[in-house]
Amino acid sequence: MLKQWMRLVLMLIVSIVCLQLFFAARIALMAVLPPESTSFQRTEILRLLREKGSVVWAQRWMDGDQISVNLKRAVIASEDAGFNEHGGVDWEAMEKAWERNQKEQERADKRAARLAVTAPSKPPPVAKIVGGSTITQQLAKNLFLSSERTFVRKGQEFILTYMLEATLSKQRILELYLNHVEWGEGVFGAQAAARRYFQVDAARLSPQQAANLAVMLPAPKRFEKRPRSPYLLSRAGTIEARMGSVELP
Repeated sequence: MLKQWMRLVLMLIVSIVCLQLFFAARIALMAVLPPESTSFQRTEILRLLREKGSVVWAQRWMDGDQISVNLKRAVIASEDAGFNEHGGVDWEAMEKAWERNQKEQERADKRAARLAVTAPSKPPPVAKIVGGSTITQQLAKNLFLSSERTFVRKGQEFILTYMLEATLSKQRILELYLNHVEWGEGVFGAQAAARRYFQVDAARLSPQQAANLAVMLPAPKRFEKRPRSPYLLSRAGTIEARMGSVELP
């Protein structure tokens, strides 16, 4: 029995190592060839086929020098201010996000307790979870992983993040991110987003347009329905003001 367990454990370790080697090889290839699709994009295609029976898709790869520096600065200012300094994971940002989420969950629990007494038929409120993931972490998740929230998936995300940082330049990581990040249902990458929302190419985005696109990233499916909402415009103004101090990798 002990030998059988040891054999199973050994097989599991070998499988995990082989998986990491596969990921490492895929990432090394990305230094010269961009991926045709990501895990997240394939999941979205299946969802659209299942829910709507068809896929309306917009994406076109653009080299880094064909993407406006305004968008690069806006995305860094909005999503990951320490992009140039960290090694892939911003532990301080993650700690702050965890603390904010804990407080939000406590507030949601208190509201749920009050509703259980005053309006038991209403659904309980859901805590608004904020993330502390860097651009590299988001790229790692989009490229290879699912969106489920488990410790195993998060651990694999950390490994992939450090692989990306060790193998690719910051410029390449940002280039891959901007070409594959979601900007609406079936809208992926800077070029598709620039054409969809402003009818210009990604290279011609103004600072204001770039800031508007950047602030959509945390919830693109929600913001695409109200691209000129007061919150979006206010947040975009804040990001535009910060863009001048952002140094590009």
